[in-house]
Amino acid sequence: MALIVQKYGGTSVGDTDRILNVAKKVKALYDKGNQLVVVVSARGGVTNELVARAKTLNAEPDQREMDMLLAVGEQETIALTAIALHSLGMPAVSRTGGQAGILTDPAHTKARIMDISGGDIAAQVKAGKVVIVAGFQGVNAHGEVTTLGRGGSDLTAIALAYAVKADECQIFTDVDGIYSADPRIVPAARKINEISYEELLEMAASGSKVMQPRSVEFAQKFNVQFEVRSSFNDNPGTLVKAEAPSMEDIVVSGVAVDKNQTKITVSELPDKPGMAAQIFERLAQSGVIVDMIIQNVGRGGKANLSFTVNRDDRKKAEGTMNALFKELGGGKLDPSYDVVKLSVVGVGMRSHSGVAAKFFSTLASNAVNILMISTSEIKIAVAITPEDADKAANAVHAAFGLNAK
Repeated sequence: MALIVQKYGGTSVGDTDRILNVAKKVKALYDKGNQLVVVVSARGGVTNELVARAKTLNAEPDQREMDMLLAVGEQETIALTAIALHSLGMPAVSRTGGQAGILTDPAHTKARIMDISGGDIAAQVKAGKVVIVAGFQGVNAHGEVTTLGRGGSDLTAIALAYAVKADECQIFTDVDGIYSADPRIVPAARKINEISYEELLEMAASGSKVMQPRSVEFAQKFNVQFEVRSSFNDNPGTLVKAEAPSMEDIVVSGVAVDKNQTKITVSELPDKPGMAAQIFERLAQSGVIVDMIIQNVGRGGKANLSFTVNRDDRKKAEGTMNALFKELGGGKLDPSYDVVKLSVVGVGMRSHSGVAAKFFSTLASNAVNILMISTSEIKIAVAITPEDADKAANAVHAAFGLNAK
């Protein structure tokens, strides 16, 4: 008998037929003697619909009330999934994030998990019930509903797998696993059988939409091994685990494309120590996450720097900068524009040379201009123009031998 935590995303529970399909998959595992905790997302499109409704009433809705609203999506799904299981003669009970003992900090719409007790899940499982848990949500110390940000159901599942000491954790999506690139951009992308936490974290942070980066961070921190697989077939998925020596044989594991980036340039800044610190401290206080940064050499007592942010944070970042300029008595914003971040990721970079040379020469031979560069131990990323994105991704994917055989 194994204790298995499963997570089903919005596409997997998109309507009642798909919810019933999930219930049948759960029953098949249960009938083999397994114990199950099932985390579900809101049905596909429901969260976006709720956001749109709120914004017809207020363009900047209160974040506490948004959490109250958005939590409804998952609560609908847990009830429907439990009802579907009951229709198959299965003992099942639904639990909200708060009832599952997920305690978060007070940050509405992007809360972080502070503690997770599991609530009465262990007791319910021991009593023979399948427990259906609402993903994406928890409660803060004041008992208020909070949400964990987009993709937060992944985090719920992995955190619960840790809390209940599950034998297996399975993340079900609408794809067969994690691919070497987005197949919609790179048709020759292939499924990866195994990937390290670190590689997946870099890919997720670089634009890959398969997993929420925070969920991978949690899994790495607490060594929660999990598998990403499709809810529409029984094919093996991608196993995500701690790095193994054999993983270094593959220099580059994947290519990630993030088309949701904006480049912001700040010019005519006083060229003195601490100026960059003031800028990025103020952006942090505004809740703006900065990705790539480049600073030019100062001339004539003035300096300028560029950085990228998520496109949704563009106005907030620009407003924060303009407010800071008034305090400093100097500085101005150049016109901002959208860029694409293209990244190559692989733990093999630690032990193989020439990755940067091949990456840049491939871009050059395809007439792709590089706007910005950032690196980590296992990643090289560049900012390029949106019109070059698909061409560049396909060329780099092929250059590193990642195309499906």
